[in-house]
Amino acid sequence: MSLLTNLLKITETSKKRVGHGYGSGKGGHTSTRGQKGQKSRGGSKIPVWFEGGQLPLIKRLPMLRGKGRLTVVRPSAEINLTQIQRMKTDVITLDALKLEKLIDIKFKKAKIIASGEITRKVTIKGLKISETAKKAVEKAGGIIED
Repeated sequence: MSLLTNLLKITETSKKRVGHGYGSGKGGHTSTRGQKGQKSRGGSKIPVWFEGGQLPLIKRLPMLRGKGRLTVVRPSAEINLTQIQRMKTDVITLDALKLEKLIDIKFKKAKIIASGEITRKVTIKGLKISETAKKAVEKAGGIIED
């Protein structure tokens, strides 16, 4: 290695400041903005959604009316084995879960996951169930129907 590459800097050149006249080292009165136009003028703040006078996208799309647009597509509810153990009924369906207020009435489907323990016999109808939860229910003497 040469000695010149290991020397310390003793001077630093300042950054060129855009738009500070011809003496600044970068640009003059236009200073990278171009000659004319809205964005070359001072104080030009154009919103991101502005399309140059063209009919904006928000106005081109059809209006969504009514309260049906406010409903959220909900995923399936998750029920664990501990919650099923505490239920009073022996037949577990989606309606039974809604009656016991374990899930919200807006849910259209539910899945039983293997979290917790179950020791009593239950019959599960019309619900999805994980493999480990299925083994736990069958080990306790329960029945799973589709």
